[in-house]
Amino acid sequence: MSNFESNGPSDNEWDDRGELAWNEFDWERYLREQDEVIHRYLAYYEQLRGKEDRMDETAHLMGWDEDSWSADSTEAVPGESAEEPSATSQTGEINESKDEPYTLHKNPIFISTKAIYLSLKRGWEKIGGNAHKVPQPLALDLHASIYRGEEQAMLAIQALDFGDYAMAISLFKRALGELNRTFSLLNANTSDKLPAVVHYREDAQPRLFDLREIWLRVMNECRDELERPAEDDNET
Repeated sequence: MSNFESNGPSDNEWDDRGELAWNEFDWERYLREQDEVIHRYLAYYEQLRGKEDRMDETAHLMGWDEDSWSADSTEAVPGESAEEPSATSQTGEINESKDEPYTLHKNPIFISTKAIYLSLKRGWEKIGGNAHKVPQPLALDLHASIYRGEEQAMLAIQALDFGDYAMAISLFKRALGELNRTFSLLNANTSDKLPAVVHYREDAQPRLFDLREIWLRVMNECRDELERPAEDDNET
């Protein structure tokens, strides 16, 4: 299996795959399993809607520990240790093989971000295509803003996964900028006159705030990592 290091890629990570020899069927099965994890997270999240600690409670139900929200979250993903069963397998949620490779899809920040954005997109797509409920310029603007925010967040999480904390911070800032634009569109004076948009906004705003909190937590952890003295400095 791959010996990918979370704090930076090798010169050619494809040459460091070890004995991993999966075919297209294997990868399709793997990706479907990871899709199921996103839907499982969203199901827990919806059950806890309205609770102030819903994010931490959802993480607990997923079998993640506190470090799952840290900049080095790749080490907190359950199922990576061969010595002991994962937290999720103990609760019957998922039975991961120790031979499975680590990919970005297992990163808790990736999973939570994808799941919450999935709920935002589903909700808007139900009303955005109806011109009688939503003016089409607003429908397109908000739809594009949601997708741009998710895109920037995915790039940030990828940088985080490679251990490039400075780039991750910069990309999360871009994601936050797009998140603020989504807030702005939902809270515009014209939106207040549209019942369907007002109803969507009431459901969407807590989710947007949760995304912002997740990203801000990770950004703070990234800054802590960047300010931490290097091991070589401590030895001198």
